Amino acid sequence: MPRIVHRSLVLVAAVVVIIAAGGVLWWLMGRHRERTELTLYGNVDLRQVELPFNGSERIAAVLVQEGDRVTQGQLLARLDTGRLAPQVAKAEADVAAQQQIVGRLRHGNRPEEIAQAHANVAAAAADAVNAQAQYDRLRSLSDSSSGRALSRQDLDAAKAAFDSAEARLVVNQKAQALELAGPRKEDIAQAEAQLRADQAQLALQQQQLKDADLVAPLNAVVRSRIVEPGEMASPQKSAFTLAITDPKWIRAYVGETDLGLVHQGMNATVTVDSFDGRRFAGWIGFISPVAEFTPKSVETTELRSSLVYEIRVFVKDPDDELRLGMPANVHLPLQRPRDTAPNAQNVPGGA
Repeated sequence: MPRIVHRSLVLVAAVVVIIAAGGVLWWLMGRHRERTELTLYGNVDLRQVELPFNGSERIAAVLVQEGDRVTQGQLLARLDTGRLAPQVAKAEADVAAQQQIVGRLRHGNRPEEIAQAHANVAAAAADAVNAQAQYDRLRSLSDSSSGRALSRQDLDAAKAAFDSAEARLVVNQKAQALELAGPRKEDIAQAEAQLRADQAQLALQQQQLKDADLVAPLNAVVRSRIVEPGEMASPQKSAFTLAITDPKWIRAYVGETDLGLVHQGMNATVTVDSFDGRRFAGWIGFISPVAEFTPKSVETTELRSSLVYEIRVFVKDPDDELRLGMPANVHLPLQRPRDTAPNAQNVPGGA
């Protein structure tokens, strides 16, 4: 009886050893079995634009609805320009007036103005000569009659008329010199500076009038229409939310142990539950240089506390079938790494 028990124990021990050896062998084979594909999990992502007006006026018209596809430069909404248009007209008139002033200063005095200055000098000189002759005659008469032929008052009046005529001659001569010299350089520079200020003001008013039209900055889909006609627009309040449908990408995460298997530009395919059996072509366009904890929204088989690296797999979706936030699987084909061991041909200094 003891022999039978001993043989049974030996048999059981042998079976246990065989099972354990098989498990270890299976584990080792699994460890060294070459994977052909790496599967990652993530969600569809795309860029969005919050598009406000660049002015504070009443909204006159809203021309698109949610879901509309818009192209770059397409008019989406318009502000009331009842106050902006007159401001632009006034600025244009200010620029035109200042341009005339600058032109007049640059061209200098007209020939007619110079000729008038010459004539004024000649007339003043003639008056001065006549006044001097009158004064000289009265003075000679007074001297020859010992002051009895005319009163002292008449002689003083003649002297005052002569002095006044000489002063007017000097004034006209200075005016003639100014006409010949033309405008001062400082006056021209001041007028030109004022013209630049008026032109800058005009450009500002024209830009404000242009900003009354809200246009699409790029091709997109209207996700949200936030304003309606009659409301007051503000740069701090978005009028539309636009979804940029190209490019789209899958925001996925790869563990540190698999990070060496992926590289930027690597081809990938994407599958989603909504399109069973379909694969969307894509490629890795970004690999984060910084590790982070696995986001709660990503369904992975690893622990939530594991450190992972974000990657973005850009996907081709010409029919715009993928939607923002849609869960997606990323399939990365793996290839056997090439033998990079150094040899005589690639070792520096090798023969």
